[in-house]
Amino acid sequence: MSLMTVRPRLSRKVRLRFDRHTGRHLLLYPEAGLELNDTATAIVCLCTGAWTIDDMAEQLTRAYGDASPGEITRAVREFLDVLADRGLLDGAA
Repeated sequence: MSLMTVRPRLSRKVRLRFDRHTGRHLLLYPEAGLELNDTATAIVCLCTGAWTIDDMAEQLTRAYGDASPGEITRAVREFLDVLADRGLLDGAA
């Protein structure tokens, strides 16, 4: 199976929350948290298990047309690798 056909999903122990004080989204998991920028938030919102990595990159390319599809695909994979390394994904990239 190609890595690009994997359908990442946030682990059940992970929650996406909006912090009213900072105006940013946080990815919360036991004993820790990760403050997300807008791009990371967009990627996390697609981690439902419904989208392949290719699908995610395609959607983000449409949303962020100022970056090349290759750059976006690379950024999605790198960020998903970080989440997977921390054990925050099921169906990890």
